[in-house]
Amino acid sequence: MLASAYAGWGGSLAPEEVERRVKLALRDAERPSEEAARDFVATLFSADAPAELVEHQVAMILEARPATTKAMLARFAPVDLRPVLPRIDVPTLLLYGDADIRAPAPVAEALHAGIRGSVLVRLPGIGHCGHLEAPKQWNAEVLAFLRAQPA
Repeated sequence: MLASAYAGWGGSLAPEEVERRVKLALRDAERPSEEAARDFVATLFSADAPAELVEHQVAMILEARPATTKAMLARFAPVDLRPVLPRIDVPTLLLYGDADIRAPAPVAEALHAGIRGSVLVRLPGIGHCGHLEAPKQWNAEVLAFLRAQPA
């Protein structure tokens, strides 16, 4: 199962978008602020996400360490996994929210096209962190996919 996934940022996003995201993340890591955390969290969930979920994510972001963010960005931002996708030969569920602005429809569709026989499910009204925003729907889709697989 790939959840709100990319073929790496470098493999799924335009170079300008990768650069923009890296610059924003590095800036916010150096000078964490509640406003920046809220701006970021707004890209993770739909506008209808529960307030307590949003507040929890804001608190987590404000606790993040700059060194961790820098190391993470250096490792995954340039990655391009598109050449690996055709070699995936297991049943693969691609699960996305249709309100995901971080990994929008073209990202999901490109992975679906690249992974032979994959199943793409887009949950209506859900953002990038669908497993948190709509756990019952999310789990139902995962279970339905697993149950459909041969024993």
